[in-house]
Amino acid sequence: MSENYRITLAQLNPTVGDLDGNAALAFDAWQQGKAAGADLVALPEMFITGYQTQDMIRRAGFILAAIDAIKALALRCADGPALAIGGPGMEGVRLHNSYYMLKGGEIAGRADKHFLPNYNVFDEVRLFNRGQIQGPFATTGPRIGTPICEDAWYPDVAEAQVESGAEVLLVPNGSPYFRGKFDVRLNNMVARVIENDVPLIYLNMLGGQDDQVFDGGSFVLNPGGALAVQLPVFQDAIAHVDLERTDNGWRAVAADKAILPDSLEQDYHAMVLSLRDYCRKTGFKKVLLGLSGGVDSAIVATIAADALGPDNVRCVMLPSEYTSQSSLDDAAACAAALGCKLDTVSIKDPVRAVDGALAHLFDGLDPDLTEENIQSRLRGLLLMAQSNKFGEMLLTTGNKSEVAVGYATIYGDMSGGYNPIKDLYKTRVFDICRWRNAHHRPWMMAPAGAVVPVQIIEKPPSAELRPDQRDEDSLPPYPVLDDILFRLVDEEQSVADCVAAGHDRETVKKIEHLIYISEYKRFQSAPGTRLSSRAFWLDRRYPIANHWRDNG
Repeated sequence: MSENYRITLAQLNPTVGDLDGNAALAFDAWQQGKAAGADLVALPEMFITGYQTQDMIRRAGFILAAIDAIKALALRCADGPALAIGGPGMEGVRLHNSYYMLKGGEIAGRADKHFLPNYNVFDEVRLFNRGQIQGPFATTGPRIGTPICEDAWYPDVAEAQVESGAEVLLVPNGSPYFRGKFDVRLNNMVARVIENDVPLIYLNMLGGQDDQVFDGGSFVLNPGGALAVQLPVFQDAIAHVDLERTDNGWRAVAADKAILPDSLEQDYHAMVLSLRDYCRKTGFKKVLLGLSGGVDSAIVATIAADALGPDNVRCVMLPSEYTSQSSLDDAAACAAALGCKLDTVSIKDPVRAVDGALAHLFDGLDPDLTEENIQSRLRGLLLMAQSNKFGEMLLTTGNKSEVAVGYATIYGDMSGGYNPIKDLYKTRVFDICRWRNAHHRPWMMAPAGAVVPVQIIEKPPSAELRPDQRDEDSLPPYPVLDDILFRLVDEEQSVADCVAAGHDRETVKKIEHLIYISEYKRFQSAPGTRLSSRAFWLDRRYPIANHWRDNG
């Protein structure tokens, strides 16, 4: 038996449903591993199908095609290192989330996921059957146990596999990002290493899939919890990890350790990657958005330019009679700094036409929110018309604060195919703008520098739907609003908890009411990048018709 063993880790970006494309990525990684003298090439959980497949995995034809793709991959990879890859597995009529070991042209073994996550964005209990805990895979080097993703978050599977002879744990994952997730993963994996006294290889998927972003960040731990290898976050990576047999068992040889960026950079990279992949995986080459001169549309334009390149982003200014000259100037300055085209389509005449069409019905009634929303909805209509005509996907620009309290207008500025800042509170929008102005990275396709003009960041937020309008006319200041929202939405605190934290009870009750009555809007909203563990949609699911209120 060998005293040295090399595992090639393929932290790559599959596409859900693209069986041929995902198999091609796996084969390319296998070839790189073979060229580097690897004994095993490993890919993440459910890689052959992409992840998450949601209910598509219930289709018999898809399951059989995925298993056939794995068998074909085994034949292609017969002459060289073993290949470990995730995919669906069948046991009679029972469907499993499985991890395959391919060697010598055939399937040499398979492990089935035991613990099925059924929280946050996961619904695996309704999709898969729980598998039995299997022993380790035999190799020419160490015996390798493979707790699949959730299996490694509890002691049972890793402990059983080590007791069955596993000398190394390889954990294939489809673990999506939320802010601070890496530390949660690391702490759990350190616990498994300390409990079992064997090296652990944590291999995570990369890429955007609808609202979720898989951030990679794979790593290798030695017994005691010492970090031996760290792959970058939000980037493809192929890494060759060497294991050596010592008097105290197998150990990973220390190698490169990528430095993990701070949370602002990780959030920003998540938004860029998710939009880039959403467009690539749905077939859109270009996007457009309404650029108002405000901070939200400015950062969405910046994200889009960094994701797709400035030439593939078209900004449209849609001024009304209430649009200030400073907003026109700020929008132009932002587009120029990014290098994006800016078109102008006035809504003054369309507003007059709609007002005239409704005049006989609205006669004698005072203007109110109705007229303001007409402006927003006309903008949505005109932007969607351009999207249809030019084949550009429309981006929507409502931040989490607005989406939470219903201040993003349904069928207006909520129109569009994707919203990268949907899970970003307004105060963090400002922080992200300042961060992007001060930093530039190789993965950004837009220019460096202050691409969001300082005057956009510093001016009081306004929808400019009536004379001298300010957001704080009807909402508390954003630092106050966002703290209340974070407590009510992200932490599920009570009204009494918010009051105990120093907030005015009447204000908290108003915000709570706005959250509940806006549920129907969120139900119809575009998908957007998940940045927290309480993003609207899968993380937080509330009824639309709901009379309950917290009277505590």
